[in-house]
Amino acid sequence: MTWSELLFAHWRVEPDAVRRHLPEGLELDTHEGDAWIGVVPFLMSDVAPRACPAIPRLSRFLELNVRTYVTKDGKPGVWFFSLDASSMIAVRAARATFNLPYMDAKMSLARNQTASSIRYESNRTHAGEPPAQFSGTYHADGPTFHAQPETLEHWLTARYCLYSVNTKGQLFRGEIDHPPWTLRNAKCDIQQNTMGDPFGFDFTGTPNLLFAEPIKVRAWWARRC
Repeated sequence: MTWSELLFAHWRVEPDAVRRHLPEGLELDTHEGDAWIGVVPFLMSDVAPRACPAIPRLSRFLELNVRTYVTKDGKPGVWFFSLDASSMIAVRAARATFNLPYMDAKMSLARNQTASSIRYESNRTHAGEPPAQFSGTYHADGPTFHAQPETLEHWLTARYCLYSVNTKGQLFRGEIDHPPWTLRNAKCDIQQNTMGDPFGFDFTGTPNLLFAEPIKVRAWWARRC
């Protein structure tokens, strides 16, 4: 698959406010004592099993996730609180196969070529799930770089597995692989962001913003930890 038009927007959050939402068996990962929550909008494309062609209308959709960072047996990874997507088929497939909290949403992405900016909007529509909205305009700002080890930017982005829990409370790990992120600093005008409201996360502060260049990603089936 390919991820593009991607913004990392991260807010510093009190660890206890995050830890209470994690399942048993996962340890909250912190950076210099702080927990971080990310709101990550992007475009997903070329989604298909390896050696199979992408299917039009099924392999390209918008996604916006809310995530934090965890460890299990010393292996750092990502924990998703929610993953909103514009494809109803993708939502149901991911919920069934990866045990991930994907949710239906009405979403749009518009590129302003003159301003080199992206207008991104998401409004959750999934039945039985709490409402959540995001609306913002963002753009890259500055030269490209690769995050160096021991930096916050590296800690936030260099994650090569995800964790999930099934309906029986069993913990799974899904491996992912991709080249190092090519990043740029970013600016974002956020008009609305209630993505953290269902969990009581406060996103009123100034976020850490990074824009990512397109990247090709491989993922494997999740396996029980």
